[in-house]
Amino acid sequence: MHGDKEVSTKALARFLGVKSITPCKPEIAHKHTGYMVGGTSPFGTRKHLGIYMKKTIADLPEILINAGSRGLLAKMRPSELVRILAPREVSVAI
Repeated sequence: MHGDKEVSTKALARFLGVKSITPCKPEIAHKHTGYMVGGTSPFGTRKHLGIYMKKTIADLPEILINAGSRGLLAKMRPSELVRILAPREVSVAI
């Protein structure tokens, strides 16, 4: 998701074909990812998680993405992110 946007849980639930989605508590996020909220990275999570990416991110020349701790960012081309994580493209921003 672009940094200035939020995820519409309603739209994401529709995309996934479920009734509703609620964001998890920080303790649960830490348990499944190994990362503290604010530095959660899609790379190297404890548990395999589905990765979703806003479609327009692929059009950017480069992106900054959380790299495992608060304030630590990795710069990369969106094509590398797609190659490594194979995210599902969504349009669920608000």
